[in-house]
Amino acid sequence: MRLQAWHAIVLLVVILLVFGASRLPDITRNVGRSMKIFKEEVRDLRDDGDTVKDAVNPTPEINNTTETPVNTITTDAQHGVTQPGGSRPSDVPPSPGR
Repeated sequence: MRLQAWHAIVLLVVILLVFGASRLPDITRNVGRSMKIFKEEVRDLRDDGDTVKDAVNPTPEINNTTETPVNTITTDAQHGVTQPGGSRPSDVPPSPGR
């Protein structure tokens, strides 16, 4: 059974008779606020559900590379950084701590 136009009209007349015309704006305002709060709570629940799903079943990262790792550590001598005093790194003997 589908809601037809005459059903809505009868429902509105009954509501007018029960509550009166002066209280209808307050009632509709409160229903609107309630719907807004309800929608926000449903959205929060969906977001929380997605967060829980991600925490329980995270997507694994697959590394399909078969190459050997490349040494990416560089030293100052490789970049030709000038030491204080204007000398090149290759001109300065290494310090005992190095």
